Amino acid sequence: MTDAPIDWEHLFRRARAVARHAYAPYSGYHVGAAGLVDDGRVVEGCNVENASYGLALCAECSLVSALHSSGGGRLVAVAVVAGRDVEDLQPGKPCGRCRQVLYEAGGPGLRINERYTLGDLLPDPFGSDALE
Repeated sequence: MTDAPIDWEHLFRRARAVARHAYAPYSGYHVGAAGLVDDGRVVEGCNVENASYGLALCAECSLVSALHSSGGGRLVAVAVVAGRDVEDLQPGKPCGRCRQVLYEAGGPGLRINERYTLGDLLPDPFGSDALE
């Protein structure tokens, strides 16, 4: 499956749809992520804010949770969108924490928003090899 062309339009459409479900009462900033799994599934996640700001969940972390709760696998491509206007969500880059979480789920070759690989965005990741 990893050699098949990636339907970025479909991933961005799914990311925009799930971003509408974001729980963002404090920032008003909606983030959605849709990821293509190596078995062809698409998993999604949105941000979930919390009154204790540090406990907020990013869309990409929610996406990785959905990946594992739906059977696991490896992420091949992820589309991320963000913005305050849910009618005009634009591509956005994952934060540093999310880059690290995505690294574990897809590795340095994981495609992000069609333009980047995770290796481009996270040049010196902390991986399981650091624990050996």
